[in-house]
Amino acid sequence: MSQPLIVTISHRLGREEAVRRIKSGLATARSNYSALLAIHEETWTGDRLAFRVSAIGQSAMGSIDVAEEHVRLEVTLPWLLAKVAEKFTPAIRKEGMLMLEKK
Repeated sequence: MSQPLIVTISHRLGREEAVRRIKSGLATARSNYSALLAIHEETWTGDRLAFRVSAIGQSAMGSIDVAEEHVRLEVTLPWLLAKVAEKFTPAIRKEGMLMLEKK
């Protein structure tokens, strides 16, 4: 495993609303990106989501921590995905912001 990919997204929703929107957004992402991404585990403990996903035959583990004014995504990627992760960081941030903006 390599260095974790960390993306932080600010919001003004409060913790509860941000968690609600993330849960809803993950359900949508699960269906919209099923050809590229498989979510194998999704466990919420309070305001923290621990997950295990796979993409292009590679598995990754991570977490999403929801705070009052920001969301922090941390994913530990295998070598192959880590090589392309920086290119996807803007897209991850954009999708996260869209998830938090939708009502």
